[in-house]
Amino acid sequence: MSAAPHDVEKVTTTGTDTNGAAPTNRYDYGGNPMAHIHSGPDGRLAAFGGEFQPGLYRSTEHRKFANPAPLGLSAFALTTFVLSLINMGARNIAAPNIVLALAYGYGGLVQLLAGMWEMAVGNTFGATALSSYGGFWISYAILLTPGFNALGAYEEAPADEASVLGFFLSGWFIFTFILLMCTLRSTVMFFLLFFTLDLAFLMLACGEFAKSNGAKSSATMLQQAGGAFGILAAFLAWYNAFAGIADRSNSFFIIPVIHFPWSDKGREARGKAPRETV
Repeated sequence: MSAAPHDVEKVTTTGTDTNGAAPTNRYDYGGNPMAHIHSGPDGRLAAFGGEFQPGLYRSTEHRKFANPAPLGLSAFALTTFVLSLINMGARNIAAPNIVLALAYGYGGLVQLLAGMWEMAVGNTFGATALSSYGGFWISYAILLTPGFNALGAYEEAPADEASVLGFFLSGWFIFTFILLMCTLRSTVMFFLLFFTLDLAFLMLACGEFAKSNGAKSSATMLQQAGGAFGILAAFLAWYNAFAGIADRSNSFFIIPVIHFPWSDKGREARGKAPRETV
């Protein structure tokens, strides 16, 4: 359906709203913030885990929304950290019920909201990842909530319960692997976040399948391995979150994110004089 003539009008910028750059043509679609804007000569920024951007992305200088990535990363990190400690058997605690509050409130709801805000700022990768992992935590909390009785059909068949949990975790392993492939041209810390998370899902899924086969010792070791990788993923998520929050105005130091040598930023650094890569 084509827009009415009065809904779309051509606007020429004066240069004052583009930091003195040459005027560019753009189009106003009735004030819709998601409308396409012809950005003209505006440069692209290098991949950055603090923005949850695995590739070149548009400058955020004139963005009306704050960066939602650190919020989503922090929500993911804290919830993952607590569950991973339990998976490792820290202080001999085995029941994961304490995670319910975090999974519903912080890792679930708050991370889901961060994903929606990523959609508003035009970050498809961030919206997909944060919204999906927010959904993961909510669905995991539903599995643990007695009132939902989601696993009630398997009460008399523990092996079947372990198998379906293995299916559940295997699906998240596959999804995380897809996201991992999108970080291969970004930064080392961004890549390692998804790499360790993917291994955590793989270990936990294999642990559930081992449990369904009656291999209790193997299941325990795989669960602990999954917990270890989960803790690494949590700290890497916090690392990327800090990279997105800290700048010269609020921190005495900026942490490195280390661009891959084959990334756009890495090739630029090799072809020109050394420059800051954070």
